[in-house]
Amino acid sequence: MSSLSNKVAIVGVGATPQGKLPGSTPVSLATEAFRRALDDAGLQKGQIDGLLTMPGTTSPEGSLNYLRMGETLGIDPRYTGSMTMGGGTGGALIQNAALAIEAGMADYVACVFADTARTGNYRFNRSSGWGDPWGIWGMFGAAANSAIAASRHMALYGTTSRQLGEVAVACRRHASLNPDAVMRDPITIEDHQASRWIVEPFHLLDCCLISDGGVCVILTSAERARDLRQPVVKIAGLGQAYTTQNMEREDWWYVPHQKEALQRAYSMAGVGPKDIDVAQLYDNFSMSVLLWLEHGGFCGTGESGPFVEGGRIQLGGELPVNTAGGNLSESYMEGWLHIVEGVRQMRGACGPRQVEGANTCLVTGRGMTLNCSNAMVLQAG
Repeated sequence: MSSLSNKVAIVGVGATPQGKLPGSTPVSLATEAFRRALDDAGLQKGQIDGLLTMPGTTSPEGSLNYLRMGETLGIDPRYTGSMTMGGGTGGALIQNAALAIEAGMADYVACVFADTARTGNYRFNRSSGWGDPWGIWGMFGAAANSAIAASRHMALYGTTSRQLGEVAVACRRHASLNPDAVMRDPITIEDHQASRWIVEPFHLLDCCLISDGGVCVILTSAERARDLRQPVVKIAGLGQAYTTQNMEREDWWYVPHQKEALQRAYSMAGVGPKDIDVAQLYDNFSMSVLLWLEHGGFCGTGESGPFVEGGRIQLGGELPVNTAGGNLSESYMEGWLHIVEGVRQMRGACGPRQVEGANTCLVTGRGMTLNCSNAMVLQAG
């Protein structure tokens, strides 16, 4: 079986303003993100023959599916579809697009997401689990799932709340350098510790934002990418992994399938953790970053707490993480902006937050009740 490694490239990225955007709709935001991605790539609308979409949390029924978006954008794709896998969707659609391009089913595929969760007053406080009313046990929302992971990690390995704060502080420092980030005021560990409790052991600053916004990513073959506007950013490795089990699996809290997704991406790319220059790690909560660091082989099991101390994951450190601010401080676009930032880092286009000499970027995503995970390795031209 032939590998997809370096055969497909991301050639256009577009993001709307983020935050609270009164008067916007998922369709209007998706349309604007698509327009910006087209301009970024130097493409014409008529060249897009693949369209993949992810409806947001507040999208009216059918408003952001492939049929409605194709009609709105005025394109008739020969390859299309919609998917919802929470924060794992962006990476999964990228992989779907790569397969379609390599198979010759489309030449230029646009992957689109938009949401109005902030103005729609969306809250991550409904009962967790699919078909399992965990709310009767007081387990409401995504924060509760990851709080279990954090509490268990603390009990087994001595991880501390201040170490979780290191993640929040790093993301906020990076967001302060990003003019498009929602939260730009720097914070300290003391600010983190003083922020109110959400679900113990999570403080407010351990938790992602809720945002309005839209994002579009356009892919084509690496060969066609050479003739377009931007420096080539190749997809060197891709990997997915899932589990259908939740609390009945003793190690569910540790989401071990994430390690499998990373290993598959590393294997396809022919790289390992020592080859990664910068990482965009899905951070719905600060604890998520600690687990990704362990699964990605950047430190051993139980060692991520000490690993993030001393500025190691900040710009100038050993492994800069979430250099645009991540879900914690840039905006919560369910991981789509992690892909955008990875591409921009590989282009060398991040200004004051650019990681000098960066050639390889790891991007991860996770979603649903911690069931879905994926990873990709991006490399500069």
